Amino acid sequence: MKIKLYSRAFGFLLVSLFSYSLVSAQTAQMKTPKGNDQTLQISRKKIDSLDKALIALLGERERVVKEIGVYKAQNNIPALQADRFKQVIEKSIEAGKKEGLSETFVTELMNAIHKESLRIEEEIKAQK
Repeated sequence: MKIKLYSRAFGFLLVSLFSYSLVSAQTAQMKTPKGNDQTLQISRKKIDSLDKALIALLGERERVVKEIGVYKAQNNIPALQADRFKQVIEKSIEAGKKEGLSETFVTELMNAIHKESLRIEEEIKAQK
């Protein structure tokens, strides 16, 4: 199914880009700091860069959600697919564990992302 392929491809892309961003930030050469303030500034710039990448990835994810929303609207499929979301949560928790993220944090993050995705899908459905 085309949507499943997009979903898997996007998932791979999301994980790859996020991993690349983290590795890039972690391996970026730091100039020898002349004090704690400079070290803090360098670290904050890394965080700003990672935040920008995260937002860009979330934007890309939501563009795919729009494609799925159109498909679901055209085929009278409900926006909420509980079994699919359960799979997303489980995969995300496992990936999060490998990154040292707590199950609680990953669950809350994915719930927030899913809430926005449902909002987008419902908005598309209402326009049809």
